[in-house]
Parts: sequence; structure tokens; C-alpha cells
Amino acid sequence: MIVYFSATGNSRYCAQLLSDRLGDSLLNAGAQIRQGVAADLQSETPWVFVSPTYAWRIPRIFAQWIRRGSFQGSKDAYFVMTCGGETGDAQKYLADLCAEKGLTYRGLLPIVMPDNYLVMFETPTDAAAREILSAARPQMEEAARRIKSGETVEPLPVKLLDKVKSGMVNEGMYRYFIKTKPFRATDRCISCGKCREVCPLNNISLVNGRPQWGQTCTHCMACICLCPQEAIEYGKGTRGKARYHCPPYEG
Repeated sequence: MIVYFSATGNSRYCAQLLSDRLGDSLLNAGAQIRQGVAADLQSETPWVFVSPTYAWRIPRIFAQWIRRGSFQGSKDAYFVMTCGGETGDAQKYLADLCAEKGLTYRGLLPIVMPDNYLVMFETPTDAAAREILSAARPQMEEAARRIKSGETVEPLPVKLLDKVKSGMVNEGMYRYFIKTKPFRATDRCISCGKCREVCPLNNISLVNGRPQWGQTCTHCMACICLCPQEAIEYGKGTRGKARYHCPPYEG
């Protein structure tokens, strides 16, 4: 079973391609996370968990959902992480998570996709994003081949800096940087409620027609990138930056 979490579409696109190539079922974990539903799943094929990379690990909300859930049948688990360039030492934490869940960790397959974290980085233009997505397709095809063949993926090489990024930096990001106070809606807001609809943590409410953010946020960038009016900013860091969301998967 292909199980994915996606905010702006990169991991959804990847999961849909894997589902096609492997002939396997597809589950959107984001919908269950939003509803507060614990996973109770059965699969006779390997578990393939697909997600973005947040601060050089899988998103904390996705890891927590896996941790709380029940995954019966197959014990094999692959992880496919879409990323802007690297996954640090994420594999260590994935192996630990599998051990905790009684699953056999079969490896991490990173897929380089357009970066959406416009709070810190420049997002690609439409043309650049299309090029990156085109270059990612062979990586996805290779991931599908390796999973289908049942091979155990060799560990990725890890340097000291990778360990620091996935360890101390990840912890520091969640503790000190991932905040909601800088979010605001500009005068372009038309009170459509799209931001509230796409938030995986139900963290956005409309007050007098304008979005307000609560305290639970994972910086997934869904609200900013999927706003049809580009009316949401995060302090000064997102001004003038392109909004990115992955195009639909078309096979």
C-alpha cells in the first residue's frame, strides 16, 4: 500500500506514480490526520510511505500518525521522501520508527522535487519547476522498480553535517522557528476559506472573513501556496516569491 502525506502536491504526485507502476492501492494520510483518525490498515504488499522532507526528516505530524497507527500484514516498509535537494540523516529516524512499529525498514529513496519552503528559500519559476519535475520522473521510476523488485535499499552516505541537520537543527526548527505569528492575509484576501480547507492540522479559522492561525502549525506551506489570490504572507520573508504547487499527475 502506498501511504502519503502531501501539502503542495509533490509527494501526492510521486505517490500516484508509484501506485500506477506498482499496481498498488493509495491512501492519503493527510485526510486522516486532519480528521484525527488513527490508521488501522492492512496490506499484503510492502508499505510505501511517501512524504516531503521537513528540516531533514519526515514531517513530525506524519511520523506521529504512523506511530499511533496499526499497520498489519506486510512487515516491509519503504520510505520515499520528496526534497529540495537532500534528506540529511533522515534514514536513522525512519529505521528507529520502523523498529518501534515492528516493521522491517527496507530503505529510503529520495526524490528531488521543486522546493516549496518559501519562508526560507526561493521557490522556482514555473519553467524551472517543470524542468525539476521532468528530471524527477526517472528517479520515481527507479524507486518504483526497486520497490517492485523487493530489494533492500543500501543506506545513503551520511556526513557529520547530515546528522546535525536531522538532529539538532530539526529540533531547533520545531522549537524556535516553526511559528504562526508572522502569518497574515493581505487586502487581496477574498474570504474564500481555501486556506482553512487545506490546512492539515485544522489550524486556520475565519474570523470576520479573514484567516486567523492557531498555535499548531507544521509549516507545510499549503495555505500560502494554494491561496488562489496569493493573499497570504509570512512576515517579510515571502514577499515577491513565487507560490508553488505541483501540477496534477497525468500518468
